[in-house]
Amino acid sequence: MKKTHYKKAYLGFDVSGKTIEIFGRTAESDEGVSIQITNSKAAIKKFIEALPCPEKTVIAMETGTDSPWMSDYLSSFGCEVIVAHARDLALIWGSPAKCDRRDAEMLVRLACFDQKLLHPVKHQDIEKRDDLCVIKARDTLVRVKITLISTVRNLMRSHGTDVSTLTPENFSQLAPKLLPDELRPALEGLLIQICYIRQEIKKYDRIIAKLCNKYPETKKIRQRKGVGPITALAFLLVIGDPQRFSSAERLAAYLGLVPKRDQSGEVDRQLGITKQGNTFVRRYLIQGANYILGHFGEDCDLKRYGERIAARGGKIAKKKATVAVARKLSGLIYMLWKNDVVYDPNYKQNQRQAKTA
Repeated sequence: MKKTHYKKAYLGFDVSGKTIEIFGRTAESDEGVSIQITNSKAAIKKFIEALPCPEKTVIAMETGTDSPWMSDYLSSFGCEVIVAHARDLALIWGSPAKCDRRDAEMLVRLACFDQKLLHPVKHQDIEKRDDLCVIKARDTLVRVKITLISTVRNLMRSHGTDVSTLTPENFSQLAPKLLPDELRPALEGLLIQICYIRQEIKKYDRIIAKLCNKYPETKKIRQRKGVGPITALAFLLVIGDPQRFSSAERLAAYLGLVPKRDQSGEVDRQLGITKQGNTFVRRYLIQGANYILGHFGEDCDLKRYGERIAARGGKIAKKKATVAVARKLSGLIYMLWKNDVVYDPNYKQNQRQAKTA
C-alpha cells in the first residue's frame, strides 16, 4: 500500500471572543485560504479532525485570554502550537488597516519564515495556572475592597467625618462606629460588603498558605523580608522554571522593570520603565520595594541602594528608587531560587568591610 506524504501546513489563528479567523498555507506556497469558525471546543475539534494530517500542522496564535486552554487543546490533537507574544507582534505589524484575516495571515507568514519573530512564549501547565487563579481572585477582592473603602472615606469626609487614619485592616470594625446617622442608609450596605470581602480574603490567605507548602521552593524566595507568601507564590507560578532566563537582567525585562531607551546617533537616553512585562508580578514586587524602603524595612544593602537613588532628588526620585529596588528585588529572588543560596541582607557591605580590613 502506497504511503501518503503530507506537506507541513501552517495555520494562523486570530482569536476573538466569539470567532476564530483562520488562515492556512504551506511553506512552499504564497497562496492561502481563509475560514472563520466559532470560538468553541466543538468547532475547533470539527475543524482539526477535518485536516489531512494534524500531526504535520503548525498553528500560530497570539497570547490572550483563550490562548492557555486553546493551545493545550490544539496540542492534544498532535498539532505543533506556537503562542506568540502579542505585545511584541504589535511592533512588527502595527497598521491602520488591521483586521482579523490579515493578522491570521501575518502569523502564518512569520511562522513559515522565522518563528523567532513570533517571540514564542510557553504557558505554564494547567495545575500551576489553576493555583495562580487563587492569587488572582484574591487580588481582585483586595482591589474591590480598596475601591469601596475609598468611596466610604470620601463620602464621610464630605459630611465632615475624617476617617483617613483608619487602615484597610481595621476599617470594617471602626468605620461603622464613626458613621453619621444621616449616612447610614447610603453607606451601611458598603460597610457590610467591606466586612464580607475582608473575611473572604482571609479564606484565600489560608488557601495560599497551603499552596506554599505544596511548592517548597517558596521558602527560598521568602528569605528576604518584604517578600511574603503571596509574592513568593505568584513569582514562582508565573516564572515556572528558574532556568527559563539566562540572567537577572532578562527576567527584569520580562517583568517590565527595565527602562526604555531613546537611542539615535550620539543620543542615548533612558526613559521610564517599559511596563511591557507581567503586570501581575511586577505589582507585587513594587509593593515589596515600598515595604523595604518604608519605616518597617530592615537596614540592608537593598534599602541603602534605594535610599541613595532617592537622595539624588528630583520630582520622581522616590518613584525611581522604588522601581530600582523592585528590579533588584526580582534579581535577588531569582538568584535565591535558582542557586539555592542563603540570603545575607548585608552581603555587599560585609564584602566592602572585608576588603578594607
